[in-house]
This record gives sequence, structure tokens and C-alpha cells, in this order.
Amino acid sequence: GFPEMVAQYTVEGRTPIFHTENGVLGFGPAPAPGDDDWDLINAGKKAITLKPGAAFFHHADSFAMVRGGHLDVAILGAFQVAQNGDLANWSRDHGDPIASVGGAMDLAVGAQRIWVMMQHNSKDGAPRILENCTFPLTGSGCVKRVYTDLAVIEVTPEGFLVTEMIDGMTPEELQNRSAAPLRFAGAAGLALATGAAEVRLIDLTNAYATLGRGGLYKPWTLFEDAPESGRPGTRVLSEAT
Repeated sequence: GFPEMVAQYTVEGRTPIFHTENGVLGFGPAPAPGDDDWDLINAGKKAITLKPGAAFFHHADSFAMVRGGHLDVAILGAFQVAQNGDLANWSRDHGDPIASVGGAMDLAVGAQRIWVMMQHNSKDGAPRILENCTFPLTGSGCVKRVYTDLAVIEVTPEGFLVTEMIDGMTPEELQNRSAAPLRFAGAAGLALATGAAEVRLIDLTNAYATLGRGGLYKPWTLFEDAPESGRPGTRVLSEAT
């Protein structure tokens, strides 16, 4: 899924540390075609590379990191997100003999922040930004931010706040393609309080019109912690399918 692509794109000068739930800390981008080592894979069974200092550990130890609150951010795919931050991303493939919630339920409650990456609407056009989820919940009130192919949306106590939209998108159209009330930030680049850190949104414009047509999502190019936040530049992140 799209979260697996995050390690492909990092901000120059930043050092996010990527974690994958099957027991690797410090992996890098996907290998070049033909250089795959299938002993090195992520939780989605995709080939990965390793950065200097990477570590391997038991699956149980990996989930101890998750459940112990040691991940700053978990980036998850989703089918639905509700205005209060509820997350629905259970596997719904009826051809999968072991379709289940997987490790997402642990990430939803264990990571310090949950960010979702998904298309704004389903294949049949149904909204995925909702007042209330209609699918079984993975986690309650856990999502803090949503990246879609149309917009970046913060989940606030007052509901959804749209902070960025792609070129050509209007508030009216985005609202029509959503099934929950949307509020709109007054200007691009607005600084928003997210927990204890100030996050400065960088640039969504012109980036994501290609998401549904084979383009790559680049969430780590969208933000950086403002210097005044006082938080270190290293982040521990988990990607999940």
C-alpha cells in the first residue's frame, strides 16, 4: 500500500528511523530492480534495504516497541476515517483465508500519532471521510491526520480541518466528495499545533493529482518540525500496509 512507499522519500538533512512490525528497525528505500534480497522484507512482504545501524529482532520484541509507546508516528492505510479520529482498516478481501485486523490494532493504540494515507473516495465513488465509520473499527479516536489524493486533513476536537488541497480542487467539491463537515484553514503553510509540536506544512500543491494514476505519495516531503518546537530531528516511524 501507499504507506510502504514512505521510506522512498525523506527530507534532506532529516533522519527518520523506519520500523516495520516484522522485526526491522532502520530500513531504507526499496532496492533497485534486480537487487532484491528476499531475506529482507517489510510487513507487506516487499523488499527493503538496510541503513547503517539497522537492527533485527523477534516479532514479539517488535510489538513490545509498538505497545510500549516507542513509535512517534505510525502511517497506516484505511478504508474509512471518522471526524472524531475513528479508524477502520480491517482487511475486507473475501478471498483471503485469514483476512483480519493484523498489527494495525496494536499500532492504533500504541503509536504516539496515527497518520492515514488513502484515496479520498472508494473505487465506486463512496466517501471515506465520514461522520461515523460504517466498517468495523480498528481503533477509536486515534487518527490525527489524513493524507488523501485530494487534500491534507487534520483531525481536531472540532472535526476535520483541511489544510492543503491539490490544484483545481475547491472547498465545495471537496465537501461534496466527503460525508462529514469540513472546515478549511485560511492559508497554505499554516502552522498547526499537533500535540506538543508545531508542524509547518510545506507544499502539497501540484504533488498528488497523480496518486490514482500510478504516482507516488510523498508524505515526508510535506512537513517538518518547526525549529521552535524543541523536538529532535530523529523520528521513529512505522509503516504498515
